[in-house]
Amino acid sequence: METPAFNSEIHVKGWVRTRRGSKRVAFIHLNDGSTIHNLQIVADIEQFGEEMMKKISTGACIAVTGKLVESMGKGQRMEILAEQILIYGEADPEKYPLQKKGHSMEFLREIAHLRPRTNTFGAIFRIRHALAFAIHKYFNHHGFIYLHTPIITGSDAEGAGEMFRVSILDPKDPPLNDTGEVDFHEDFFGKETKLTVSGQLEGELGALALSEIYTFGPTFRAENSNTPRHLAEFWMIEPEMAFYDIDDNMDLAEDFLKYLISYAIEHHADDLAFLEKMYDPELMERLRFILDNPFVRTTYTKAITVLEQSGIKFEFPVKWGSDLQAEHERYLVEKHYKKPVILTDYPMDIKAFYMKQNNDGKTVRAMDVLFPRIGEIIGGSQREEDYDKLYNRIKILNIPEKDLWWYLETRQFGTAPHSGFGLGFERLVQFVTGMANIRDVIPFPRTPKNAEF
Repeated sequence: METPAFNSEIHVKGWVRTRRGSKRVAFIHLNDGSTIHNLQIVADIEQFGEEMMKKISTGACIAVTGKLVESMGKGQRMEILAEQILIYGEADPEKYPLQKKGHSMEFLREIAHLRPRTNTFGAIFRIRHALAFAIHKYFNHHGFIYLHTPIITGSDAEGAGEMFRVSILDPKDPPLNDTGEVDFHEDFFGKETKLTVSGQLEGELGALALSEIYTFGPTFRAENSNTPRHLAEFWMIEPEMAFYDIDDNMDLAEDFLKYLISYAIEHHADDLAFLEKMYDPELMERLRFILDNPFVRTTYTKAITVLEQSGIKFEFPVKWGSDLQAEHERYLVEKHYKKPVILTDYPMDIKAFYMKQNNDGKTVRAMDVLFPRIGEIIGGSQREEDYDKLYNRIKILNIPEKDLWWYLETRQFGTAPHSGFGLGFERLVQFVTGMANIRDVIPFPRTPKNAEF
């Protein structure tokens, strides 16, 4: 959208961020949420009256008609000389919680219904929007099909077990079967159902018919965790690709992440500059670090050796067969390789049942993409396409076959090599914005004991 010419009459609407001035002139900073930059309104107090000007306080919503002129003051290139002002809604200075600056992030989480009006959250949510748009743009450009996978599911893709149940049965007096257990045949879907933790398994079904698909939707985890890294409701991007091996998978993940970060820098430089100045002085350096370096590709086994020989006493001891913690992942990225890292070939026993087994009988073709500061940002694998190997793995892990018969059938009817990965959207937004707490990159965070808004 082009900027109107100086000395033209324009009409603007927005919310008052600040108001200052003298007895004769008021300087009103207006913002409609589309940019980090405020628009200065210059109003003659005598023209509009002191009573009206008192109502134009921080948080009030107004419409202004006036002449756009070049600003003589510092901090802005242009301003509006107000000719008419309409007040849509007042904000009592004695009650409006954002009247003053410098609120803590903890306080702002308590007023999630108002925090998007701050500069910080305006910047975060504009970047969040840009990244979501870029995800769809990237996959559409590369010929992927956007597949909507179910939110209500009868399977647990990750084997996590920490899922929210979906039921219409009376929780106080549910129907019971002969063994005294809840009889879900009486429930709405005729079986036990829960909110999904991943759309991956259904995504694989799409890939084995449409070749390249992606999902982008909400996922849920009933994990009673109050940390800066966990949410009960979050969004996942999960591409699944037929005829991709683990190397193709890594190529896609690296190109995808670099594209998204480049898009944010190109389209939201001002928002990023604000967040860097206010919260994270190393933000742009980290983003450039991702763009300027090819991702190192190495195996889990080699990474374990590096960690064991580091001389560092980690909080969590390192040994082959244990899952890597964030401190281990960050050491590999920030201290040892000094580049983004993709680890492959993890021990079979610490990874999900669907990952393709290597010939050594001990490892699987998993891949984790590691970034500075946050550690793992993407987790994926080549999927096991061999029916017998997949079936045996399910049996060993005591996963009920009745819950996955449809998944197994795809390996009987036209099976094909395929791969995929998952990217937690909030973790991506957290990395790009430099926010320390994941609750600050989603508009209305869902966490234990918190579903107010």
